[in-house]
Amino acid sequence: MVYHFGAEEALALVHGDPTRAEGVLARVHSECLTGEVFGSQRCDCRQQLEHALERIAETGTGVLVYLRQEGRGIGLGNKVRAYALQDQGQDTVEANLALGFAPDLRSYEIAAAILRDLGVASVRLMTNNPEKIDGLRQAGVSVTEQIPHWVDSAHESQEYLEVKRAKLGHLGGHPAPGQKAKGP
Repeated sequence: MVYHFGAEEALALVHGDPTRAEGVLARVHSECLTGEVFGSQRCDCRQQLEHALERIAETGTGVLVYLRQEGRGIGLGNKVRAYALQDQGQDTVEANLALGFAPDLRSYEIAAAILRDLGVASVRLMTNNPEKIDGLRQAGVSVTEQIPHWVDSAHESQEYLEVKRAKLGHLGGHPAPGQKAKGP
């Protein structure tokens, strides 16, 4: 289902009937054109998206909300500028700050509105990001469980993943390249 919120669009992929379950398996995923379409190895976004869809299919019921919030909300053009700064030695947080942005500008109100529209009472959220959990809760979503969502990673994404843990407070640890991700 495609949702329109003024000029913003979002997508909900629904498997099964989420209105009949408590603690629906859910992923709120932000767009990453560079990783999901162009195959950039700087991040693990494509792997997270694919893994979430696999987990939802295995469970039989779930929702993936896909938000158009490229580059943690700074947009594609600024994300490419941030990549250039990263090539000069800054990490992802430092690059956003150098461009005049907060480390993460994403908002979760649209995701909450979509989940309400779908009749989802509560979610078991696949995420490593505590700000996403807090953002959804503040927007009225009952998050009953945080399910770690680390995936296999490439050598090129290791520093990025470490910065997400160290500077952005992402929960848990991520596997080294070639190691299998842990979790349900």
